[in-house]
Amino acid sequence: MQRIRATKIFPYLLTNSTKSFTAKSSHLIPLLPNRSSLAPFSRDHINNSSFLIQSKPASTVSLAFAKETMPKSQVDLLKADEDLHGGVCVELKEAMDSQEFSIRLSASLSQWRLQDKKGVWIKLPISQSNLVEAAVKEGFKYHHAEPDYLMLVKWIPEIADTLPANASHRVGIGAFVMNDNREVLVVQEKNGKFKDLGVWKYPTGVVNEGEDICDAAVREVKEETGVDTEFVEVLAFRQSHMSFFNKSDMFFVCMLKPQSFEIQKQVVEIADAKWMPVAEYAAQPFIQNHELFSLVSKICLAKTDSNYSGFSGRATTSSSGKTTHLYFNHQYCDNILSLDISH
Repeated sequence: MQRIRATKIFPYLLTNSTKSFTAKSSHLIPLLPNRSSLAPFSRDHINNSSFLIQSKPASTVSLAFAKETMPKSQVDLLKADEDLHGGVCVELKEAMDSQEFSIRLSASLSQWRLQDKKGVWIKLPISQSNLVEAAVKEGFKYHHAEPDYLMLVKWIPEIADTLPANASHRVGIGAFVMNDNREVLVVQEKNGKFKDLGVWKYPTGVVNEGEDICDAAVREVKEETGVDTEFVEVLAFRQSHMSFFNKSDMFFVCMLKPQSFEIQKQVVEIADAKWMPVAEYAAQPFIQNHELFSLVSKICLAKTDSNYSGFSGRATTSSSGKTTHLYFNHQYCDNILSLDISH
């Protein structure tokens, strides 16, 4: 334990300071005044009061002195884990009132500034939503929200903010399923923009969090029509913008092979479902009059006539050890896998 004889302390580095000490984010330090309230001063301001700082072999910081009187009570800093990008992550698990949180957050921010931390992430469970106001007053912003928590974020240094934005895209699938009689599986929806239009369309849906595109296509067909299928390949995909909650949207047209044929339509979302001759489907006025739908229909027809090759999914492993799927043109699969890239 080292003792500094002082009444005042800067919450930031003083470049000409000759005193050097170490500090860690889990230590107890006094609540510091905001930087905006401080001004440069000389060492003549030191008097006989005392300030304690615990010395640990972590990160070295230079301490200087300020005008404001140092608070008497010490503050327990928020528990934080360092991330891989020079920032810290705080996940609040213990209950606390907003006043205690405000004091501890302010002290923690002062410490993180001394340690040259960059981004600060605070994960607030929904049960502690009362702490949002205190965080916002310290300059935190909303990053994203899930059903059980809110993520807040603050960029500390006075340089360009490089924190990643919230997820920008939603991912959807459309399922092209055709039997041996050249009939495609189609549905009419009870809700949405196709309600009461009499349009027959492919089964569609949104890919769930943690779900692969190939699995999502199989699941959506089963949910909407009761038909079991096997994923074959991705035939095409499109990107659009300003979609659901102004997010961008990725939509993958997938070809699936039916493993059963009896239809049991979903009651909640589907008004009707059936097997329709592919030529009849393509001849619908809605399909003919909308370029995107017409192009998708032509791609699917080209595939059935063996004049088109899409992208098959191959299970592989990422650098972090996670199982993932890589989609590529299966027509050249054997040639690709046999390539020797070691020299």
